[in-house]
Amino acid sequence: PPGRQQRRILITLPHSPNQAIPHAATGSLLDAKRGHVWTRFDIAGAGTAGERLAAGAALERVKARLAELGQRDSAIEVQYSMPDQWSRQLFMALCRRYGLKPFRYRRQRHNTVMLRVPQGFSESVLWPEFTQLNQALRTYLNEVTLRVIHEEIHSDASEAQEVPDALLPAS
Repeated sequence: PPGRQQRRILITLPHSPNQAIPHAATGSLLDAKRGHVWTRFDIAGAGTAGERLAAGAALERVKARLAELGQRDSAIEVQYSMPDQWSRQLFMALCRRYGLKPFRYRRQRHNTVMLRVPQGFSESVLWPEFTQLNQALRTYLNEVTLRVIHEEIHSDASEAQEVPDALLPAS
């Protein structure tokens, strides 16, 4: 409502290209996070009618919690900063799954995602779930990249060798 004081919070997902990404044993994002809340909400991937009902009910419970927190906590404007397009796309899809509407102000960078959300939901549900799913996505993308390089380009996909000092020109 007009006149309500808005708080803005900045949340940045660290971007560390040298960060070790653990190796997943399987080739699918859902398999990498099997047992995680993602599979409980995977209505499209549910095999039986009972699984679809359970996944739909779990998603509705989270949406009900969002509505409850929305009545209890006032919505705040949160600015999320994502390191890459995959993280950003995953985050926006997760927001939309919960009925939230991510946006960006004119002239903001493409890695910025704005969201008006109850702070309790952002801190206790949305952000923790996103960080776990994003780690699974990074693991999966890393595996696929290494597999393509190994199978199609060259079998050695290791990092460059580190040498002690720059080589001096021969005299």
